[in-house]
Amino acid sequence: MNKPVLNNPAVFGGRKVIDVDTHLVEPHDLWTRLAPAKYLDRVPQVKVVDGVRSWVIDGDKILLKGAVPASTVTLDGSKWPGLEFINHQFEEVHLASHSTRERVQMMDAMGITAQILYPNILGFGGQNAVQVDEDLRLVSVQIFNDAMADIQRESGERIFPMALIPWWDVDLSVKEIERSHAMGLKGININSDPHYLIRADGSRLPDLGDEHWNPMWEACVSLDMPVNFHIGASEQSMDFVGAQGWPGLHYDMRAALGGAMLFINNGRVMGNLILSGLLDRFPKLKFVSVESGIGWIPFILEAIDYEYKETGANVARLQRLPSEYFKSNFHACFWFERRDLSHTIKAVGVDNVLFETDFPHPVCLYPVDDMDKAMAGLTEEEKVKVLSGNAAKVYDIKV
Repeated sequence: MNKPVLNNPAVFGGRKVIDVDTHLVEPHDLWTRLAPAKYLDRVPQVKVVDGVRSWVIDGDKILLKGAVPASTVTLDGSKWPGLEFINHQFEEVHLASHSTRERVQMMDAMGITAQILYPNILGFGGQNAVQVDEDLRLVSVQIFNDAMADIQRESGERIFPMALIPWWDVDLSVKEIERSHAMGLKGININSDPHYLIRADGSRLPDLGDEHWNPMWEACVSLDMPVNFHIGASEQSMDFVGAQGWPGLHYDMRAALGGAMLFINNGRVMGNLILSGLLDRFPKLKFVSVESGIGWIPFILEAIDYEYKETGANVARLQRLPSEYFKSNFHACFWFERRDLSHTIKAVGVDNVLFETDFPHPVCLYPVDDMDKAMAGLTEEEKVKVLSGNAAKVYDIKV
């Protein structure tokens, strides 16, 4: 085990910091303590199944075999190396992984002013909920959002969880967006590929570029709720160790490749959102590409511009070049990138870049290195934008 990490707020040069991607290791009673009596035995909870502690829903449907907490930070503040965390349980991870009070204390120790918070158990885009009937799905999402509103309030408005929505039903989604906004939540988290869901009648949902979703986008615009696409936000994109690596690669090597390719996969999501024409219909929509890094973005945008002009402009006309929509409607997050970081930030757009740590996930930036030095090529105004100013505007957070 590594030695306990000593956090040093000075790494940010004394500036305010909004960490836009962190995760909650869901307490085992998150759903059961808030569930109506009729759903108490059906909502997500931890049970022993075939001798193994596992997250289940609807009594026996496995959400996470082994109930492994997605935290690499230990009780004493050290960090497990590699994939060692999969051999540990909830009681062994740092309290800041799941306790609001402890999380705020750790934020203070790290020099972080505010954090955006994402889920684990129901999927980064809520995709795991579809294993059960629609009533249980909806209740599970609503209970999660109620618990997130509690966390935001208990943190003194320093932790801002993103709401899950019942994406399988556009009308329910609108209602949950409105309800979440009324509770004070600042944005939504959504499945990137709903068109793969086969409904009870055998039909499929349309993709997010279809006008079917217009009421949902209208609600997001009218309530100024940013739409977050976290990597792995659908069954199709959640492939940490699976299809990317060749069979002969060691498990750890496949995990390294799978994790890296998850970042690039958000380029597929971003490209589809842009090329669908959605942003010509809703020019004020705000999207955030979460935990995807930023280095790939300039190339992908240049490539899409080129391909659009070479192959697509005569068929599907956009009002602007594809890359121009990124500047006006998208933000993206970095954490580990260091090679000529200031140049990369400028290439992506200083106004479009956000900072994250991914705490307490296995690849999280913990401890944080010298961010002030890492961004040495930026002006003071630009550093402030990247560390907090841009996020404050996107999520309407006062710092």
